[in-house]
Amino acid sequence: MTQSSDPLIIAGREFYSRLLVGTGKYADLEQTRAAVEASGAEIVTVAVRRTNIGQQADEANLLDYLDPARYTILPNTAGCFTAEDAVRTCRLARELGGWDLVKLEVLGDEKTLYPDLWETAKAAETLIAEGFQVMVYTMDDPIACKRFEEMGCAAVMPLAAPIGSGLGIQNRYNLRIILEQANVPILVDAGVGTASDVAVALELGCDGVLLNTAIAEAGDPVRMATAMRQGVEAGRNAYLAGRMSKRLYGSASSPLDGTFF
Repeated sequence: MTQSSDPLIIAGREFYSRLLVGTGKYADLEQTRAAVEASGAEIVTVAVRRTNIGQQADEANLLDYLDPARYTILPNTAGCFTAEDAVRTCRLARELGGWDLVKLEVLGDEKTLYPDLWETAKAAETLIAEGFQVMVYTMDDPIACKRFEEMGCAAVMPLAAPIGSGLGIQNRYNLRIILEQANVPILVDAGVGTASDVAVALELGCDGVLLNTAIAEAGDPVRMATAMRQGVEAGRNAYLAGRMSKRLYGSASSPLDGTFF
């Protein structure tokens, strides 16, 4: 199975990496560039409210380090706590770079960083009506995920655990239900801590994973980015291969009958 024969399709666009990465929390923009390159990601998410992508002429521009001709820039609404702010941020992104594929997140409080589903839904409705392709960050709630799909979101992105926590996937059972009923890509977003978390998400059948802190706060971000890429590849291959069934008792690897003595 080659990458080209197993694309990730979001909003009609084909991608050949199932790892999406953020650009915050790195030591500097050069480290950002090196880590993104090592990850193999094609989609790079950018917090429009926190990162210069053209708003400030006198500051270093992230796009001088991450070429938009090479990467799909995915503006996100990180730091927004109301639907109004999120919509305004996406409109700014469209004005700056013509981007209409956006990651929508509207947070409910500063302690948990859980999404405010009511405000998120209001923002999603407005953005979709304005022609944006919305990838929506939400709780790992099967009902909410299905509602966002039915609204017309291009992808649904349930959290694995709170943003930046590194706790890994806390509810595999909800994810399985979300995946079972989905007709749009499902990507785990938030809470990933290490490569094994990524592999588990892909083994469950998730279409991809978006992460940032797990790479940026690693002791060696570039090496961790490589590990995350390998975790995605291993998890996807394991999912496509189909794992063996679990058994209560042992099962000999070699047949017991027909032995030589």
